[in-house]
Amino acid sequence: MSKLKIYGVPFSRAHRALWMANELGLEFENIPTHFADGSAKTAEYLAINPNGKLPAIDDNGFKLWESMAINCYLAKKHGKGLWPSTPEGEAQVLQWSFWVMTELEKSLLAALLNRVAYPEAQRDKKAADEGEKAAQAPLKVLDQALAKTGYLIGSNFTAADLNVAAVLSWGKMARIDLKPYPNVAKWLDACQARPSFIKSQPKRG
Repeated sequence: MSKLKIYGVPFSRAHRALWMANELGLEFENIPTHFADGSAKTAEYLAINPNGKLPAIDDNGFKLWESMAINCYLAKKHGKGLWPSTPEGEAQVLQWSFWVMTELEKSLLAALLNRVAYPEAQRDKKAADEGEKAAQAPLKVLDQALAKTGYLIGSNFTAADLNVAAVLSWGKMARIDLKPYPNVAKWLDACQARPSFIKSQPKRG
């Protein structure tokens, strides 16, 4: 049986898929693919993801792209307690996965790019601050949801927590102030302390 292939690099949205694969204890091959070196635009990679974006997977011939779709697929296929057993639970995983992409990712990315990723001369402080401000309302929603059990669905870590925390990790890197959201801060620290998250992090040279 062919090994799962995950295309991308840890310092990209591919980190989400790498985290999920490690959380599930899967055997996989990470194929470095990046925008910077042109490998995301090769004919070989475009045959897997015609959008030329990261990540994508090849699971024994089944090709899939979009990080949240990949993570939901892997969690549902392999279980390990990460995927709920009821239609209602599945719907909640999808709800939170869609929510974090539509409500938080854009603003957190603006802060990350303009505080960390861009060269100093290209950073736009106003754009970063506006990104942090735009994140305040959804962070309040998240904080209230986590106040119930400390997790997003029930009282255990699930694919919903992994998917949302994977996006929130950008906010932490961008120095978003989480003090007003103590439940979010505590939960994110716990998520990032998981061995699977640490194992999926970019290697520092």
